Amino acid sequence: MTTARASAPAGPAFHARGFVPALEGMRACAAMGVVVTHTAFQTGHNGGIDGRILGRFDLAVAVFFALSGFLLWRPHALAAHGGPAPASTGRYFASRFVRIVPAYLAAVFVVLLLLPDAAGARWVVWLANLTLTQLYVPLTLTAGLTQMWSLAVEVAFYIALPAIALVMRRAPVRWRAPLLLAAGVASLGWSFIPFHTAAGINPLTWPPAFFSWFVAGMLLAEWSSAPPAWTLRLARRRVLLGGVALIAFGVAASPLAGPEGLTQAPPHQYAVKIAMGATLAWALLMPLTLDAPGASHRVLGSPLMVTLGRWSYGLFIWHLAALNMVFTVIGHFPFSGHFPLVLILTLIFGFAMAAVSYALVESPSREALRRFQKRRDGIRTAAKATVATEISASS
Repeated sequence: MTTARASAPAGPAFHARGFVPALEGMRACAAMGVVVTHTAFQTGHNGGIDGRILGRFDLAVAVFFALSGFLLWRPHALAAHGGPAPASTGRYFASRFVRIVPAYLAAVFVVLLLLPDAAGARWVVWLANLTLTQLYVPLTLTAGLTQMWSLAVEVAFYIALPAIALVMRRAPVRWRAPLLLAAGVASLGWSFIPFHTAAGINPLTWPPAFFSWFVAGMLLAEWSSAPPAWTLRLARRRVLLGGVALIAFGVAASPLAGPEGLTQAPPHQYAVKIAMGATLAWALLMPLTLDAPGASHRVLGSPLMVTLGRWSYGLFIWHLAALNMVFTVIGHFPFSGHFPLVLILTLIFGFAMAAVSYALVESPSREALRRFQKRRDGIRTAAKATVATEISASS
């Protein structure tokens, strides 16, 4: 293990960059992409060329997953390349819990209690949604909360990440990226496994089906920790990477990646869609994660986009409730058109709800965790100092 670290390529200290504003801006774009695809479907744009294009904005979820893969894997990649050790598993899980759960539970309670289409939900719907197990319990993805399938996948990745890191710790540094790439490619075979499940359960929404989307970000974390020269050169070619992302999106929106709407794609077409999602996310994030420290990203790194990125989680969890409100306000039924108007109003209502969620739930929860950890660390430091003093006095 020591030998492997010593042989690691010495790259720029990218870990010193810390917070990357452009990634927050990209998170905002991904959240708005999710709103676009759901609004398009709810306004009847689920067929034809425009339906294919707008529907394929669901690949914004791939960007979300890749962002998580990059940000959460980066401490482990840095440690493997001689950097500081990552946070303890306990701290990691505490931060993930506080980041996700309080705002999520607030959304579940409000939607199931107040949204007319979700009112009167059975206890099993409540239980599955409160525990993020909707993917495994039949018919529990309910109105106003159907988007949470992807959050259930993401939480599964959060839980699995420490185990993945433990396994990868045994691998030589030079093999870490190839092994991750191989695992991501292998996960494309998930759609070919013949499952026999109860009605209302779709194994193609289970976490292994989307592992390649997380791997796209994990690879970037490995490369950003000790960048091979070719990755730095490629990251500077933004037009080329933009073209790769556009081609991947085009293939995903074509019949090669499955039929229109909610019709289940055959395994080979589903694998194409997933592969294109991973490619899209990788191409969009590479210029942001491997560019030189201080590189300008005027739009994604702007104060507006960073603020919208801060509210992106709230937009994600509240946007279907906002969409339902919009139909009520404008007096139109779902699937009756008016896509531009509905989209604009949904974004306005959704971001307003997200801002409230951030101010009243998300930010206070994270601050409470920081205060708790600071107090606990202070107590531990004082206890260690006392023990050291007693040992010194007795010797």
